[in-house]
Amino acid sequence: MNYSFSARTKFLSFCLLFFAFILIAKLFWVQVIHSNKYSEEADRQYATPSSDIFERGTIFFQRKDGVLVSGASQASGFKLAINTAKLIEKENVFNQLNNILPINHDDFILKASKKNDPYEEIAVKLTKEQADAISALKIPGVSLFKEKWRFYPGGDMAAHALGFVGFKGDELGGRYGLERQYNSTLSRDKNNPYVNFFAEVFSNINDHLFNPNELGGNIVTTIEPVVQGFLSKKLNEVQEKYNADGMGGIIMNPVDGSIYALDAKPSFNPNDFSKIKNQAVFANPLVEHVLEFGSVVKPLVMAAGLDTGVVTADTKYTDNGFVIVDGKQINNFDKKGRGPGTSMQDVLNQSLNTGMVYVYQHLGKQNMRDYMLSYGIKEKTGIDLPNETSGLVGNLQSPRDLEYANASFGQGIALTPMEMIRALASLSNGGNLVTPHLVKAIKYDDGTEKNISYTTSRVKISEKTSEEISRMMVTVMDKSLKGGLGKLDHYSVAVKTGTAQVAKDNGGGYYQDRHTHSFIGYFPAYDPKFIVFLYAINPKGVQYASQTWADPFLDITKFLLNYYEVPPDR
Repeated sequence: MNYSFSARTKFLSFCLLFFAFILIAKLFWVQVIHSNKYSEEADRQYATPSSDIFERGTIFFQRKDGVLVSGASQASGFKLAINTAKLIEKENVFNQLNNILPINHDDFILKASKKNDPYEEIAVKLTKEQADAISALKIPGVSLFKEKWRFYPGGDMAAHALGFVGFKGDELGGRYGLERQYNSTLSRDKNNPYVNFFAEVFSNINDHLFNPNELGGNIVTTIEPVVQGFLSKKLNEVQEKYNADGMGGIIMNPVDGSIYALDAKPSFNPNDFSKIKNQAVFANPLVEHVLEFGSVVKPLVMAAGLDTGVVTADTKYTDNGFVIVDGKQINNFDKKGRGPGTSMQDVLNQSLNTGMVYVYQHLGKQNMRDYMLSYGIKEKTGIDLPNETSGLVGNLQSPRDLEYANASFGQGIALTPMEMIRALASLSNGGNLVTPHLVKAIKYDDGTEKNISYTTSRVKISEKTSEEISRMMVTVMDKSLKGGLGKLDHYSVAVKTGTAQVAKDNGGGYYQDRHTHSFIGYFPAYDPKFIVFLYAINPKGVQYASQTWADPFLDITKFLLNYYEVPPDR
């Protein structure tokens, strides 16, 4: 009997301790973790009939020194509403309100004329000063409610990466970019905050113990705001100068896939996205659109030739300015031949199509296909952005030589800019195919943090081939870009330009007067910290990519080397 009494005592003691632990944990949850949320709820004198105060996690940029900078956050203010049943002298009320906050007269009178309507929203996003001034008037039937809304401090900075929050029907949530990709993490509990206390206690325990992945949190990105701003500035300068139909740029760490900056034009301000008439602007062309990029593809094919041993940098051929494949004539960009003794280094230096056909003919279909597909050009990159598409590379399955010959200099295969930079990054980093990404960590609301890791796989080229193709591309920089004037004496920089005809939308060939200009570069070439990819669709008044992008690329390169204090490598 004593044993039974002792057991019951222990059991009751355990239950009391467990219940006390739950109460303490709940107090910590309310008073520490969510103190701001509950104080704001307590601060409200009224609840709007439509919904609770909007809450959402923050998306952070991260400076090179580790300091977090808000890219998407919550702004606080007030909204103004009226109860028409209590409203007296509508015109007088309008005049009083309009002196503090300019509002549309006809719209106000229309809403104020509705009979016995307890809630008609008149204005949103009022400042505290405006709210205090209206509150001091003490107008019957006029009410103020605290509210929050999504705010993007940088305006259009990284807009395609961030996306925005908007309604789809009656549902408010992330619609593009990271806002959509991480919507479940950024969203907060939409239920009434005044739920039964004990039910909330146990539901929270259940969430944390059994559904940890459903916790809300804040997103920490790899985007460096200063770098992002500099890239955007350079793109704007090129856009103003050449009036391109569209353009974009990516700055990435080629070793681990961290993206420091990405931008596309035309862009938008997510704070005012409702003002954009053409919703196609919201789509991210860096991951959602494919293009034929032309000669920036040549290093990928040349690396395959080096890796299989069918060519070296010094291998020579006779360049007649054209070559016939399957009865079709393929020309160099200037339709001129360089004659006998033209080397593979000359092919990259002068971007000779005939030389790339020579490489393909010695590779053969199988090797060409296997190496090119190993660069991941047929696959989605796996970047943490929505709506990613994959490249169109069906020509690499053709039974004919012509399609392979065209692909050897970047025609007939179309990739997203993100696929293009990932493939070219593998040339710089020893032959590794990284996963481009924007999010490095999630800081959960319970105080825990999750660092996100990304996969890396191998392409077919060896580390030795990676070093050799990098050396060839450094030679392009030192001897060919701007006639050798682009060379940086203390840094090795590997580059390649690309000028490609724009394919017609109906698939019926190419425009003769429209081109896509692209540029790739990574540095320091043999221990790369950065890879930069730039492109412009149909820039006006300029013929070649080297003219469009050489100076902006050099500006970006010098800025990054200086900003990150990268030591010289030569």
